[in-house]
Amino acid sequence: MSDSALLARFDGPTPMEVQAQVTALFDAIREASIEGVINLHPAFRSLLVVYNPMRWTPPALLQRLEEAGTRPRPAAKRAKTVTLPICFSPGFAPDLPRVCATAGLESGEAIALFTARAYRVAFLGFAPGFPYLLGLPPVLAMPRRARPSTHIPAGSVGIAGDQTGIYPADTPGGWQIIGRTPLRLFDAEREPMSLLLPGDEVRFVVIDEPGYEELSQW
Repeated sequence: MSDSALLARFDGPTPMEVQAQVTALFDAIREASIEGVINLHPAFRSLLVVYNPMRWTPPALLQRLEEAGTRPRPAAKRAKTVTLPICFSPGFAPDLPRVCATAGLESGEAIALFTARAYRVAFLGFAPGFPYLLGLPPVLAMPRRARPSTHIPAGSVGIAGDQTGIYPADTPGGWQIIGRTPLRLFDAEREPMSLLLPGDEVRFVVIDEPGYEELSQW
């Protein structure tokens, strides 16, 4: 990719299988603790490896990465499951009516369908702690807003294409907002700083506005 980065690309029949490949290489390189590897950036179908060009030439590092990726490893640790409360009240879900109309569903049906699924964190991007989630029911897939909003509140849960994402901070954005969680997704004073990490499983549970206000005080 540059004089200080290599990019591994993956392919497969399903997004989940591709993500399994990305995660496996990410874990293998991280556990190998290779001197001169500065950072790893996983995405949906790729893994960017940033390195010190004063320590490695690209061919030498490529060989070292391939060794790490093919070395037998212990069974992968089970990713944690995080339960996120989400409020679907109209004030927190401005785009839910549009999603329901497009899907041909009543609000309750769409909410039940959305919360029945387990989602997988593919990677973090866009903003610190912003998770891209796989697992959205196809009927709920929606394009981004034609005109992005200048202000999306922190905790907003959105849909863009076949992805689900959660805004960790107040920011502009173009995703279709269908609800909001009171939990803080990113905190620079916390370890780890991000509540959700790649590979984690996410399940949503419905709360009402009083429940949202109560949890937001934590």
